[in-house]
Amino acid sequence: MKICSLLPSATEIVYALGLGDSLRAVTHECDFPPEAKERPTITSSILPGGEALPGVVDGEVRRLVESGEGIYRIDGDLLQAIQPDLILTQKLCEVCAVNYDDVISAARLLPDPPRIISLEPTSIEEILETIRTVGRLADCEERAEEVVQDLRDRIERVSQAVGDVSHRPGTLCLEWLDPPMVGGHWVPEMVRCAGGDDRLGEEGKPSRRIDWEEIGASAPEVVVLMPCGYDAERTVAEYRRAPFPDLWKGVPAVKSGRVSAVDANAYFSRPGPRIVEGIEILGRILHPDRLSGGGFMCLDPS
Repeated sequence: MKICSLLPSATEIVYALGLGDSLRAVTHECDFPPEAKERPTITSSILPGGEALPGVVDGEVRRLVESGEGIYRIDGDLLQAIQPDLILTQKLCEVCAVNYDDVISAARLLPDPPRIISLEPTSIEEILETIRTVGRLADCEERAEEVVQDLRDRIERVSQAVGDVSHRPGTLCLEWLDPPMVGGHWVPEMVRCAGGDDRLGEEGKPSRRIDWEEIGASAPEVVVLMPCGYDAERTVAEYRRAPFPDLWKGVPAVKSGRVSAVDANAYFSRPGPRIVEGIEILGRILHPDRLSGGGFMCLDPS
């Protein structure tokens, strides 16, 4: 089987199932496992890169989405050369992958149109189900069940470690800094599994833009910075230059130094196997007396 992945999370699933040799093309953002970067790249982005300010990126994303232009491009010539049997994509988020209609249009030009599967999980359970789905399509259901069971076991270990905590810290997960956005879909559920109380995110609901007054009123005891598309180092850099209002300094988490940066790309933004590692990281942030280890960077109150 020849597989084309248009999602970093789908690429990670393919490799977790031992199907790396079947992967013929990936996106320009597929960077895990490392060998994925050696595969032909079938997408590109027209967003400003480098050190563009988050506000600039947000403005350009909104302009492109509203105009219907699309943020990503698919290489039709490469698709023709590959002739895939299966394309893994999604149509849930307009800023996460190539426009679904563009994928359909490109696939129609192939002599033998491939099967196109849209993976659109909004919860942890649905993320696990996408692994089963890919396993079923690629005829490796037994391996998929093994992967899913291992992930379930790891989630259960975290749940057991924090299950009897007397206090679940009020938590704010910021998926973007300028303008501020809170993480949605599976992120609030990850917080709950890790022993926290997500003050502004809603399980199964999309990420949403909020205002600083709402953040101040929620008085989070812990803040986790997870800007979509950024690793921890880039997040820290953006945090240092972000235009925070004066009320930010009065947020309990900021005053007590409980603000942490994580690698959103690896463990929070992509609905793949490493989401479980994200739960483990959150457990360490929220309950360091119960769970030990790294995976995050603490920021000083200043």
